[in-house]
Amino acid sequence: MNSDNFSTLPLKQEMLANLKELGYTAMTPIQAQSLPYILNKRDVRAKAKTGSGKTAAFGIGVLHNLNVKRFRVQTLVLCPTRELADQVAKELRRLARATHNVKILTLCGGMPFGPQLGSLDHGAHIIVGTPGRVLKHLGKGSLNFDDLTMLVLDEADRMLDMGFAEEIDAIIEQTPSSRQTLLFSATYPEQIEKMGSSVLRDPVDVSIESVHTQSTIRQIAYEHNDKDAALVRLLSHYRPESSIIFCNMKITCQEVADMLQAQGFSAEAIHGDLEQIERNEVLVKFGNGSCAILVATDVAARGLDIKALEAVVNYDLPRDPEVYVHRIGRTGRAGNEGLALSVYEDTQNDIVALEDIESYQKQGIERGDITELSSEKISGIQGAMTTLCIDGGRKQKVRPGDILGALTGEAGIKASSVGKIDIFDKYAYVAIKREDVDEAHKQLSSGRIKGRSFRVWKMDA
Repeated sequence: MNSDNFSTLPLKQEMLANLKELGYTAMTPIQAQSLPYILNKRDVRAKAKTGSGKTAAFGIGVLHNLNVKRFRVQTLVLCPTRELADQVAKELRRLARATHNVKILTLCGGMPFGPQLGSLDHGAHIIVGTPGRVLKHLGKGSLNFDDLTMLVLDEADRMLDMGFAEEIDAIIEQTPSSRQTLLFSATYPEQIEKMGSSVLRDPVDVSIESVHTQSTIRQIAYEHNDKDAALVRLLSHYRPESSIIFCNMKITCQEVADMLQAQGFSAEAIHGDLEQIERNEVLVKFGNGSCAILVATDVAARGLDIKALEAVVNYDLPRDPEVYVHRIGRTGRAGNEGLALSVYEDTQNDIVALEDIESYQKQGIERGDITELSSEKISGIQGAMTTLCIDGGRKQKVRPGDILGALTGEAGIKASSVGKIDIFDKYAYVAIKREDVDEAHKQLSSGRIKGRSFRVWKMDA
């Protein structure tokens, strides 16, 4: 029997059937190495990057060991950002389809506190949240961990990078010492070693190395001392339909995005200084094809659920080679070829950084000559879609089917012109092909959705 088959694990038949339905045909390396220990209730310290299948690894373990009949908080999953928490909760709900009456609740900052209190009053089995908001609920007495049996620290290195060390310590102090603890981290800085020593009991160490084959991702570095000019020329030459540009600092992110917008590129910045609604809108536009370029820091980009990505560009080289490998791992997924471009200056810092990256990944990086690239002046790269925002969401019981029906029914827009639909509590977003967006906007503004009129507006590209 294949050792990567989920059927080799002591899982219930309902879970195995659900995994098959979800398309989980074989375990990823992190799942194969960690799940036997997790199911056996051992503490695990795992080194694995985003996209390795780690959420399913701990998710399957969480649900396997859950006592559904005991309606108490039995599992806490701590995440660095609301986006990652939402993504984890969504995956847990998919995995829990075979287990009846499992209640999973997200507790994140940037969301109203009152509704969370109401949800906690009704109880939950699993809490997925960010450290600040979880600690606030503990302080208010609206949450307690007396019955907690499992603690998961997801993307632990990023939580420390974001300054959550004290909050995490304060939360752990209020959990039973008998709990099972799982720590997942993409990198192992000294702080992670210290945290692991203090919160884990006789842990099993699992490590999945982050490497990419030359055939999957083409890596090219270009030397240029005017990074803005180099970036515009790279984008103009390669013209990726979707790309992430990585910067090391928040302020650089915004400056680069502003520069690209001024050059006619469809670009948006995402960083820690944005309000939650602004972050949501940026991610919606990038995810639905309305925005072609996302400019991000590593902290902001970690945990984002971004699939088909044509290129990654390092505007700033990271000083940690492992961070470089995580960045470029966002392209070339699912067997597709990816493109990783880097701009570096003729300085000792950048040259040493490149050499360290090559040494770490045990393969060279092609050096390109930027003067050989097309210098044709272009008006920029635009997304194929434009986003319409509708002033109504879950609270108004608006569903994706209602919006699609209003567009393809009375409005007469072709279904092929309608892209991704995202529903939030108070707003809904729908992507429309650029050539049809004016007609769609007109029809939705003058028509009705679920028998009601809603305000509709076009979002900036």
